[in-house]
Amino acid sequence: MPNVFIFHGFEANPDANWFPWLKEELEKKGYTVYVPELPEPGKPKLDAWMEYMDKYKDKMDENTIFVGHSLGSPFILHLLQNLDHPIKAAFLVAGFVGELGPVFDPFIGDISLREFNWEKLGKNCTKFVILNSDNDPYVPLEKAKELHEKLPDSDLKIFPARGHLSLGTGFFTFEELRDFILSI
Repeated sequence: MPNVFIFHGFEANPDANWFPWLKEELEKKGYTVYVPELPEPGKPKLDAWMEYMDKYKDKMDENTIFVGHSLGSPFILHLLQNLDHPIKAAFLVAGFVGELGPVFDPFIGDISLREFNWEKLGKNCTKFVILNSDNDPYVPLEKAKELHEKLPDSDLKIFPARGHLSLGTGFFTFEELRDFILSI
């Protein structure tokens, strides 16, 4: 069975949003699920987050699935650029790269305002699925579409009127995401 990593975003933690629910749902099906508590989520630094993940490198193989919410999505791209082998799939929820504007960029820019090797990303992940809402107040749908264009052979799933796909917009569970993961 695959190992699944669920990555939180800015100012979040492993107990936020639908993360505990998804972890439990996948574990019931025999998956091993990790939800790392990335350091200082209110002041995220790429080097610190990457260093923290070093202890998990032996758990990442061709059957691994990454799930990232919000800032967890560009963080996944950094992880993939640094792997020397492909993983099975990456689910980028409220996914984006680049700028989000002056309110967030000073806090998240260390992770999101970077150049990516799109060719290597395509080689290091067998399947990308981008899941965004059409009314996300933080990550405009255009950002998801931009990410979709840059990632080779990615799928874009747009959910109507679901905000940031987070607890703040009623997401205690995320059945569609669970089902997408189980279908891989």
